[in-house]
Amino acid sequence: MLRGAALRVTRPRVAVLNAVHAHPHAGTDSILEAVRRDLPTVSHQAVYDVLRVLTVAGLVRRIEPPGSVARYESRVGDNHHHVVCRSCGRIVDVDCAVGEAPCLTASDDHGFSIDEAEVVYRGVCPDCSPASNS
Repeated sequence: MLRGAALRVTRPRVAVLNAVHAHPHAGTDSILEAVRRDLPTVSHQAVYDVLRVLTVAGLVRRIEPPGSVARYESRVGDNHHHVVCRSCGRIVDVDCAVGEAPCLTASDDHGFSIDEAEVVYRGVCPDCSPASNS
């Protein structure tokens, strides 16, 4: 994947990419923790730098759900959306709301050429639902 994006293959890049694939919607701290299992001396800054490079290259997607730290995922290029649990913060992918990307039509595009729409659904996941706790 790295070579396909014209990026040099380095141990930190491979470790970060593997961590994002293994832990969808993880924040930087969780990714750092996963990477340090393979590369114990990797710095926080190195992980930030790799995430930025991978995001710019289109190999990972950075999402910023309201009220949450930035999260990273490996599902890219399909303009999917997310549902976030109000109780535990769990994030799950949701396919496009309607039709093809950008999934929604703006009432006024203000001259922009819109190519992506971001929708965040909020609710309570099954694990946090009062019905499943009784």
